[in-house]
Amino acid sequence: MTVLTLSDLTRPLQALRLLAADFPRLPAPCPSVSTVFPDVLALSVYDDFAAFEAWRDALNIAPEAVVHRVQSGGRTAVLKAATVYAGARVELVGYSSIPAADPARAPMAVGT
Repeated sequence: MTVLTLSDLTRPLQALRLLAADFPRLPAPCPSVSTVFPDVLALSVYDDFAAFEAWRDALNIAPEAVVHRVQSGGRTAVLKAATVYAGARVELVGYSSIPAADPARAPMAVGT
């Protein structure tokens, strides 16, 4: 097994540095770099799809390239998109809670 060094993470770390310089006024995401995927910079935003959209637009990711999923038994909506920026793959992920259904607004079953 080859041991990676910090220099093996240069691409995503440089991409993060450039994003901070190029887009200092965008909402702060939660950045992540891993030795498992050394060419990937992950940017996660939580409970703020507007922040996801701001980053998607800044990274020139087409709206139709965004994938929507639901997880956690229907309680969490997830948006995912990816692009290449400064030589690194940037994976943008947004998470937001899905409000619980209001039982008072649920349609009544016939005969109840």
